[in-house]
Amino acid sequence: MKVTIIDYGLSNLLSVQHAFAHFGAAICLTNRPEDVLAAQLLVLPGVGAFRDGMAGLERLGLSEPIRQKAGEGTPLLGICLGMQMLFDESEEFGVHKGLGLIPGRVVRIPDKDADGNPQRVPHISWQGLIPANHRDQETGFAGTALEGVKPGQECYFIHSYEAKPAAPEYRLADTVYGGRRICAAAMCGSVLGVQFHPEKSGPVGLEILRAFAKLPKS
Repeated sequence: MKVTIIDYGLSNLLSVQHAFAHFGAAICLTNRPEDVLAAQLLVLPGVGAFRDGMAGLERLGLSEPIRQKAGEGTPLLGICLGMQMLFDESEEFGVHKGLGLIPGRVVRIPDKDADGNPQRVPHISWQGLIPANHRDQETGFAGTALEGVKPGQECYFIHSYEAKPAAPEYRLADTVYGGRRICAAAMCGSVLGVQFHPEKSGPVGLEILRAFAKLPKS
């Protein structure tokens, strides 16, 4: 399985490439629409602002090919900013339209915790993953790229905005920050978004990437 990683100018590409290469995956790093349209599996990494990320995709003519491939059922993984851009819109630096592949929107993490005390934003920490509320709290990851994750195992987060899926069915995993649940992973059809950085999350993150790409264990 060839992994096509989309380069639109705001990506932590090297660590993502190394993570997939760990399992011997063939990798295509590209900013060309024709490569996206030919892809077997797509990865949309990203760091930075939503507005700038979407502008990069639009400038390179990548938005519509990504939507087309998702509509055809091609597996697509969004990481951090890449996850946020999968949603309908974000309120970061004004309201900006996203790819519209997972219903919902992106909002700023509150600067107060559930008890009303100040909390640090951005959220930067290792946090445990737990199945979303509507899922079985023991087996809620079954049949997904997170099926190898035991509830409570930690991944690395760094973000100031959080995704709010429009319906529970799109919410796969949560984490808890400041006494509140934050969406850690969302999915819709063949599209999966993770707010954390699996490529920086040790064996747990590597297993998620391996399972997503259906690569053999190393």
